[in-house]
Amino acid sequence: MDKRNYKDVYPSAPILDSAKDARASAAELLTLEYFEARPAAMPTRVFDQHHILLNLKDEPHRVENWRDGDHRDFTYRKHEIIVTPAGIESGWRWHARSKVIVVTLDPDKFERFAQTEVGVLLADAQLKSLPQFEDPDICHAGVMLRDALASKEQGSELIFESLARVFLVKLIQKYGLREEAYAFSRSFTARHYKRVLDFVAQNFGKSILVEDLARQAALSPSHFAQLFKRTIGMSPMQFVTTYRVEQSRKKLAQHDTPLIDIAMSCGFADQAHFSRVFKQVEGQTPSEYRARLLS
Repeated sequence: MDKRNYKDVYPSAPILDSAKDARASAAELLTLEYFEARPAAMPTRVFDQHHILLNLKDEPHRVENWRDGDHRDFTYRKHEIIVTPAGIESGWRWHARSKVIVVTLDPDKFERFAQTEVGVLLADAQLKSLPQFEDPDICHAGVMLRDALASKEQGSELIFESLARVFLVKLIQKYGLREEAYAFSRSFTARHYKRVLDFVAQNFGKSILVEDLARQAALSPSHFAQLFKRTIGMSPMQFVTTYRVEQSRKKLAQHDTPLIDIAMSCGFADQAHFSRVFKQVEGQTPSEYRARLLS
């Protein structure tokens, strides 16, 4: 897959680019680029990120899209959204000047956000089923993101990060699969998963055992561990560790909080344990991560 982003192959450079102008912690959620590009073609590529295109142009205009070998020649209307999931071969030809927001999502981070922040599991085909749809509400959330990125007022970076969370929650709540759509097994359902997540969210600063989690699903620890890993893709304790690291990342944004306090409040044995686990998950130490956030 192509490691580049849309801005590397789009006909014109972005007017706004959150990768340059937003805090590093916001980039962990998404990146946003705003284009007003000339009519031109984009080469066919397979990206390893999800791309969500929000059309803001008032006038309907002709667009061609090649998507895994299928050719679509259509009229793109205001507030219509086109999703190009990771792994989909896609190319474009714009027949009029564009006015579009492109939101880029890392699939793994998007899935983790959905699981730990919203309590929703995303199916493999979740975004693939949404090639084009109209949604003024999602587009409005995108415009608010764009405007926060463009603002030079004090606190605008924090506002952008907060609105990035709002955008993702809106997207997941509207287009994430509902509880009743899941039937992992008769023993472990989406409702059980939500109970486990709620328990972890309330107790991640304390000692948590597999037995504690299994109790939320009314299963034996061994049966629960098997079903959980089959469904979520990681063991229950790996999930707890990932959740603790996720919460510690938020606390690291508070530059005056000592690392030992963050370690203890997130359920790590001590600061050394926190640093070791954090580096295993994030590829850098908590101190290095904090320095990058504040740079």
